[in-house]
Amino acid sequence: MDLNDYAAQVFSGTGGILILVLYVLYAVALWKVFSKAGYPGILALIPIVNIIFLVKIAGMSGWFVLLYLIPIVNIVFAIVVAVKQGANFGKGGAFSFFLLWLIPIIGNLIIGFGSSTYRQV
Repeated sequence: MDLNDYAAQVFSGTGGILILVLYVLYAVALWKVFSKAGYPGILALIPIVNIIFLVKIAGMSGWFVLLYLIPIVNIVFAIVVAVKQGANFGKGGAFSFFLLWLIPIIGNLIIGFGSSTYRQV
């Protein structure tokens, strides 16, 4: 099996369905988070725009999204955004690091469908 056959298997069939399911789960989670924060939930479906509004929910200017384009800085900035987002929803640093940065689908589902409320800190 060469590399092209492997890539064809990954991006078709089960792999493609799994990626689609994960994207839909993430979009649903962000939709609820955006709604709790007072933004239209439909913005969660637009790939770059959802990151801009996630940064705004974290309490920063949307222009800070440009920091995601700088290598290594983007990792640090993503952690900062996750911690600030968690703080604005009343969550601690460990929750924010592990569930909003490492596994954002689960963390945003917990925030979106849980009892936490948005308050700009």
